[in-house]
Amino acid sequence: MLFINARLVLADRILTRGALRVTDGRITETAEHLSAQPGEAVMDLAGKFLMPGFIDIHIHGARNRDTMEATAEAFGSICQFHASGGTTGLALTTVAAPQENILAVLKTAGQIDPNQTGGARLLGIHLEGPYFSPEKPGAHDTSLIRHPDPAEYGQWLEYRDRITQVTLAPELPGALEFIETLTAHGIRASGGHSDAWDEEAAAAFAHGMRQVTHTYNCMSSARRRGPYRAAGLLEFAMGEPEILCELIADGFHVSPTLMRALYRAKGPDGIVLVTDAAGGAGLAVGETFQIGHIQGRVHEGIALTADGKSLCASVARMNELVRNMIEKVDVPMVEAVRMATLNPAKALGLEERIGTLNPGGEADLVVLDDRLDVVMTFVAGQRVF
Repeated sequence: MLFINARLVLADRILTRGALRVTDGRITETAEHLSAQPGEAVMDLAGKFLMPGFIDIHIHGARNRDTMEATAEAFGSICQFHASGGTTGLALTTVAAPQENILAVLKTAGQIDPNQTGGARLLGIHLEGPYFSPEKPGAHDTSLIRHPDPAEYGQWLEYRDRITQVTLAPELPGALEFIETLTAHGIRASGGHSDAWDEEAAAAFAHGMRQVTHTYNCMSSARRRGPYRAAGLLEFAMGEPEILCELIADGFHVSPTLMRALYRAKGPDGIVLVTDAAGGAGLAVGETFQIGHIQGRVHEGIALTADGKSLCASVARMNELVRNMIEKVDVPMVEAVRMATLNPAKALGLEERIGTLNPGGEADLVVLDDRLDVVMTFVAGQRVF
């Protein structure tokens, strides 16, 4: 297939008039102009944007389906829905749950073809919890929160090839040893749902933590300790260049002012956009859904727990996050797109395969109009939306 008359969004610039060739599911050539080869299908994009497909490393569900169902049907439905937001690769995310439920998700992930979901690729499983601070549970069942247990997480590591990251509170007893173990197995340790003090965050960094989960949300911040003011996990992450910060840029979880502060602190390469979407994504206002053992309800643009007291994941899609960064935070398009493509690809160690329009990479692509609404999504050159 040959795409012509496109605005190509590259990692460092926008080519205002360009063409891109796909052969056998891979990008083979980009240029200002390419001529069609015999028998080659040509798609004229008439000036629309063509960019790498979005990569979401933190996503729970959609259409009233949840990762914790641990079925191929649920996984497929989630992957198909989020392709409509331009997502071509995602990490399905768990919640605090009994051990057997967590293992069921990991087992199911190994029983399906990750490239044949009918939508976005399944890049792996993000284990969010259950090792959280009881002070920062968010929309997780507090009765299921516990401390790191080598006997428990040792069973997870039997499936280490399909675990993309683990979110944990680094101040818990045994957390530093767990972070070291994850790092040794090539799994990212991400600080989150944490009430850590500055020095506890620094200790986690020294042991291998290089990421934080949904920055600002369920995360300790500056506070008084006796007569002194000390930093929390938030300030440590913002001040440490090697820490990658997840950001739910739906405009509800984090205000534009806070998003702007994070952008000024971390720059375009220190942020990865995540939807943290759950089963409420794709549902109408007023409809209910489950995320693990917690019931949520969809409101206008957001989801809350059934009692209305807490945020309950998001209902966003990735193209909306990119648009918010551009419109609400005044981030250049190239940088906003990088936060949803190359940055998460690097976090997963997949930047040679996905996340750019570089020749040789997978033809995971999204076409957007001037409003950044998704027109088409392609995975390995095949249209999935």
